[in-house]
Amino acid sequence: MFRGVLRVNSHQYQIQRFSAIASVSQRTFVTGKTTIKPKRSRRRKIGYAVGAATLFGTFSYLVTQDYLFLQEAKGAHEQVPFLALHPERGGAKNLPVVTHQLDDLAQDEGKPRLVIIGSGWGAVSVLRNLDKDKFNVTIISPNNYFLFTPLLPSVCVGTNEPRSLLEPIRKIAARVRGHFLEAQAIDVDIENKMIEVKSTRFMANDNETEAKAEHFYVPYDQLVLAVGATSITHGVQGLNHTNQLKTVQDAMAIRRKVMENVEKACLPTTTPEQRKQLLSFVVCGGGPTGVEFSAEIFDWINEDLVKWFPKLLREDVSVTIIQSRDHILNQMDVHISEFAESRFKRENINVVTNARVVRIEDNNVVYKYKSSGDNEEDLHSIPYGLCLWSTGIAMTPFVQSLSEKFGIQNHQRVLLTDEFLRVKGVPDMSIFAVGDCATIENPKLIEHIEEIFENSDKNKDGRLNTEEFNDVVAYIKRKFPLIRQHCEKLERAFENYDLDHSGTIEIQELAKFLRDIDRKVTQLPATAQVASQQGEYLAKYLTNRTNNPFIYKHLGTLAYLGNTAVGEFSWGYKMIGGLYSMYLWRSVYWSEQVSMRTRMNLSLDWTKQALFGRDLSIV
Repeated sequence: MFRGVLRVNSHQYQIQRFSAIASVSQRTFVTGKTTIKPKRSRRRKIGYAVGAATLFGTFSYLVTQDYLFLQEAKGAHEQVPFLALHPERGGAKNLPVVTHQLDDLAQDEGKPRLVIIGSGWGAVSVLRNLDKDKFNVTIISPNNYFLFTPLLPSVCVGTNEPRSLLEPIRKIAARVRGHFLEAQAIDVDIENKMIEVKSTRFMANDNETEAKAEHFYVPYDQLVLAVGATSITHGVQGLNHTNQLKTVQDAMAIRRKVMENVEKACLPTTTPEQRKQLLSFVVCGGGPTGVEFSAEIFDWINEDLVKWFPKLLREDVSVTIIQSRDHILNQMDVHISEFAESRFKRENINVVTNARVVRIEDNNVVYKYKSSGDNEEDLHSIPYGLCLWSTGIAMTPFVQSLSEKFGIQNHQRVLLTDEFLRVKGVPDMSIFAVGDCATIENPKLIEHIEEIFENSDKNKDGRLNTEEFNDVVAYIKRKFPLIRQHCEKLERAFENYDLDHSGTIEIQELAKFLRDIDRKVTQLPATAQVASQQGEYLAKYLTNRTNNPFIYKHLGTLAYLGNTAVGEFSWGYKMIGGLYSMYLWRSVYWSEQVSMRTRMNLSLDWTKQALFGRDLSIV
């Protein structure tokens, strides 16, 4: 009986299984597709649900945040400190003293006041790395934005739009609940620890036709100077006829000038001589800024001017670089400089080296070669429609006044700081300086020769053997950490300085060794990379996260040459041309942006330029 039941059930199961298989096979035969597995369908539904929930959550968060900010703004007058609305007067000039801000919070009371003057690379790096709850932070700058300066040359011809390089400083300062004052620092009262500030937004009184700038004091406990630098003049007359490239306003003015000159050159009333002058671009300075500006002009000529303007203009355009050194891009390896010069030569960009600009006239740049000496008759002249002056840095008037006040400052171009970035000459060491306005004073080892020799001469025989010479190198690295990067592999240099082959180093031979090191030690370059590293270090130093001195770590140098780029990196790799180098150059600068908004803007700019060309409008 049981066998019969089992046999029947088994038979029914086989029939059902065969029917299911046949049904699947029939659907596969008819549609040509296999059925979707239940697990895969379930995963897809879960994915849709997660995506919808994410979109709904993001939308809800944004709407809620706007509502919360609006609610916080209600009744704000009741929470503003009285002294923020009615500051007391004081100080040497009896000016209003800003002890409280309009957006002060209760939790900021009693915190040390950290004031940052400037909104460049150094200042932004401090803000991005500072502990959020350590200081009551105030930023003072005439510009309410951070400018990504390495890409300024691309703004001059419309490759990138100006706002793609700007990030509001208030958004960056919000991380540390910082206050921002759009004003210009005038002076520092070191005794009372107050900064005299002048507002840049003038208020006109009813009874006066001219606007007056309001002056006031901002007190500080710690002060960071990150005000940058201005262009050095080298005593050349006529610089008022030139353009500079340090601000976004400079780039916009150059862009307008370039387009105006080209449009004037298209007029039928313009003579051939006038046309060549209007389309002559002269760059004084062969550093990265001058070279990249020339490359951007070259790109614009070959990609946009020949397409939309009369073809005659292409033959009348000229670009000239005047460089006082042997090569352009002399900060880089000589092979990179030679590659840049050969590329520019192929593209008819005239590079004049070992030449010095004598004066700038209304329509001509007058220069002479260094080999001519003081011979005033050996002068050369180039007509120009636009002349860019890019030849180094000098102190701003504000930094110059501080340098004179501090007393022991003896540098002509920058403020001197110690290895902890503290400005020399300040009694309580409460003022720091980062970026282009300052440099670290390097020690002169030759001045410490007796100390170094006596410390390493263990047996006091007046000579240094190999072991004692290695002690010299170790002592220098320990006592002078700023020299450490210049002392690598010097332990093996014993034989090079054993001039008499006696097997020992005498004090005269040690003197040569120390002088060679002193010659290798140079000032920190005025680059965004240095300022950014200084700001990051200073943020850690101010919050006691490090007690070590600042040591600059050079990561590399890049330069754009027109649809290609060059660069050298700290690990020894040299990038010399190639299409990939342009995209690597763009990728590095894209990754260094301070916000996703500017990254998206840059991506859109490069895409629009590739698809539609550069904007030719004059605004």
